[in-house]
Amino acid sequence: VINSLGTKYKNSFNIQKIKKYKKFSNVRIIGMGGSTLGTQAIYSFLNHKIKKKFLFLDNLKPKRKIDNQKNLNLIISKSGNTIETIINVNIFIKKKDNNIFIVENNQNYLHNLAKKLKSEIFYHNNFIGGRYSVLSEVGMLPAELMGLNSRNFKQLNNIVKNKKFLNSLIASVSSTLSFIKKKKFNSIILNYDEKSHNLFSWYQQLISESLGKNNKGLLPVISTMPKDNHSVMQLYLDGFKNNFF
Repeated sequence: VINSLGTKYKNSFNIQKIKKYKKFSNVRIIGMGGSTLGTQAIYSFLNHKIKKKFLFLDNLKPKRKIDNQKNLNLIISKSGNTIETIINVNIFIKKKDNNIFIVENNQNYLHNLAKKLKSEIFYHNNFIGGRYSVLSEVGMLPAELMGLNSRNFKQLNNIVKNKKFLNSLIASVSSTLSFIKKKKFNSIILNYDEKSHNLFSWYQQLISESLGKNNKGLLPVISTMPKDNHSVMQLYLDGFKNNFF
């Protein structure tokens, strides 16, 4: 998993092989949770550099009127058996669409469907969990399709050498442990930046799925500011005291 954060990690896709898909200006990414959250954060922050339209089908969607536009669909599911992803694929994919699948290399539903459709298949490494997968093919293939250079995201070595980052990381972990000892289990994220919403949604998953085990964990809540100043702020200021901000 750590290797995927650095430049030595070998993606399962080949830059030359995906060149033909870069011509598509409309791309739909179909997946749930870790299959799309990191990519959505990239898209939100770098949208000003991206000249293409990316639509994320990351929940069950009502059936819309089928357009006649030719789409590129990128279907991502580690297990290949994610029921909501399968439903969206069956609803939204049209015969004339081009499709790329990122799944584990075994006999799962989406892998078998990709073969049946004769679609491009790239494999999701089984040792990388979905929520940690943004710097593997799961996030880097979409980044390339957005016209971004995936190698520019591989900053592990620079981060490790950065003392400010390490000091900040240690301070954050120390503070979090201190709050947990005081039985403050609700982590309220006061978000004043719209572009950060997808980043915090991804963070929410990372914290919940990683720590929410054995009757332990934190509940990360994204609070949209300044709107929430006029709804839940009274609770934050004068309600129960098991939150930290």
